[in-house]
Amino acid sequence: MTSDKSESFVRDMLAQAGVSVDGNRPFDIQVHDPRLYRRVLAEGALGLGEAYMDGWWDCEALDEFINKVMLADLEKEVKGNWKLLWHLFKSRFFNLQKISRAYQVGEQHYDAGNDLYRAMLDKRMNYTCAYWKDAKTLDEAQEAKLDMVCRKIELKPGMKVLELGCGFGSFAGYAAEKYGVHVTGVTVSKRQVELGRELWRGLPVELLLKDYRSVSGEYDRVVSIGIMEHIGYKNYRTYMEVVDRTLKKDGIAFIHTIGGKVSTTTANPWTTKYIFPNGMLPSIAQLAKAMEGIFIVEDLHNFGPDYDKTLMAWYENFEKAWPELKSSYDERFYRMWRFYLLSCAGGFRSRSTQLWQIVMTRPGRKQPNCRIG
Repeated sequence: MTSDKSESFVRDMLAQAGVSVDGNRPFDIQVHDPRLYRRVLAEGALGLGEAYMDGWWDCEALDEFINKVMLADLEKEVKGNWKLLWHLFKSRFFNLQKISRAYQVGEQHYDAGNDLYRAMLDKRMNYTCAYWKDAKTLDEAQEAKLDMVCRKIELKPGMKVLELGCGFGSFAGYAAEKYGVHVTGVTVSKRQVELGRELWRGLPVELLLKDYRSVSGEYDRVVSIGIMEHIGYKNYRTYMEVVDRTLKKDGIAFIHTIGGKVSTTTANPWTTKYIFPNGMLPSIAQLAKAMEGIFIVEDLHNFGPDYDKTLMAWYENFEKAWPELKSSYDERFYRMWRFYLLSCAGGFRSRSTQLWQIVMTRPGRKQPNCRIG
């Protein structure tokens, strides 16, 4: 397709979403390099994100631009080239989340810099969706989320809790402090372990640099808040088997995860290249199939729109902190991080992505009182 035809095609596609090129509305895009059109048609989401990082285009309200594009389902209009086909091939035929690759996301993303995360996140360092129902600030919304989790799994003083994918230990610290439990958490990020141990020193919290498949022991509760996005469809059953192996007979298991509205075996190629290597969003169907014969769902709670608000709060904090952060991160990183936060917000705003909390028990156990929120 010629350059002129590429530009015309992209302009027509965007018009379907109510977006103009070089328009004067906040969600209209400003094109600085005409090579953008052919790049987007050739590479889809990967090309769009990389072109933004390269400064080929801008948008004042990037989050709303993505929302409109997702609502119009424009991605189906763009057929992938060999880069996208290779991305699909790799995810279909290789286990991209095997143990030997498990630490890649920790090294690339979660170890990016604790100064960045301290500036962006709430005071307890939650890097997962907050719960805004009765909250006015990010700190309040994150504490509301943590307390809701503790109540859903019926925590009692003295219990032993295993957290698969503990991040900076925000849940572990809260549960130990407020509910008197002992929490063992595992993560693949060295920097998260370092900071988490500092933050929750003196509490019955143990944070370990370890893949979830390597855990041992038996616990009253097994919790995951933001790890399923890194498990991969080839390993969902393995995850459920790990939970089954470590959960006491009458225990309660809990999952908090971003989810997709359809079952896939791959993910957004820009996100997996620059933000979450080997990441993948599960569907309800995939999780249900994985737990079949092991667990039953006691409660399924979707509050995906709250992630839009959480991401916008993180973005506001990031922008405020950038004058101090930019001495450690370059302009390309700034554009990458801005695109990451705002495009994710647009994805949740369009309901293309969801946020689920799932409470699970073994068949035959008394049903817990977990319908909270």
